[in-house]
Amino acid sequence: MIKIILILISFALIFGQGIYAQTLRSLVNDGVEKYKTNKYAESEISFRKGQEKDPENFNATFNLGDSYFKQEKYDEAIKHYQQALGKTQNKELKAQTHFNIGNSYLKSRKLKESIESYKNSLKLNPNDKDAKYNLSYALKLLQNEQNQNQNQNRDKNKDQNKDQNKDQNKDQDQNKNDDKQQNNDKQNQQQQPPPKMSKEEAQQILNAMKENEKDLQKQLRKKAGVRIKTDKDW
Repeated sequence: MIKIILILISFALIFGQGIYAQTLRSLVNDGVEKYKTNKYAESEISFRKGQEKDPENFNATFNLGDSYFKQEKYDEAIKHYQQALGKTQNKELKAQTHFNIGNSYLKSRKLKESIESYKNSLKLNPNDKDAKYNLSYALKLLQNEQNQNQNQNRDKNKDQNKDQNKDQNKDQDQNKNDDKQQNNDKQNQQQQPPPKMSKEEAQQILNAMKENEKDLQKQLRKKAGVRIKTDKDW
């Protein structure tokens, strides 16, 4: 389990007696009291009003992020935590803000972002045991997720290879069937008897063969009677 430790910042500073200061402080402190009684939507309203009074006030902005976090509005929580970072120079407050950003990312299953946030928190406060614990937890989750993805990809590749082999075997079987069909057709063609011809057709073919034979004999005799002149005197 991750450690979700959200701090709330009340106005402990002594302000002047002006109405503006009193109103801002009362709004933030009212939000804190409602937050402590699990009235997170109501505390959100008080903190937001306080932020509207003084947009640069760290306390109102940071606590508004806490109220969003408790309502599981993690994107809004991150947005206001990041705004709060620019409203203080206090290292401890910055470290706590990065820690809360890490928790918000972790709740959103954005593991890489949460890891970076915890690292940023530890840079400012290396002794924070909760940040170390959550960082270790997020790293373990990321490793498990990567291992799971690798296993899924491996299984997917196996299934693809099986399908490919099935297709290849199917093609080979089809080719065998085609070859078999071709052989059968060839055998059928060879076994088919020659077409019958009429007596008239047979006589015409026989006469044509005789005429061709006569022409061939004339050509042979003609060539045999030609004298070939040579330069040698025999």
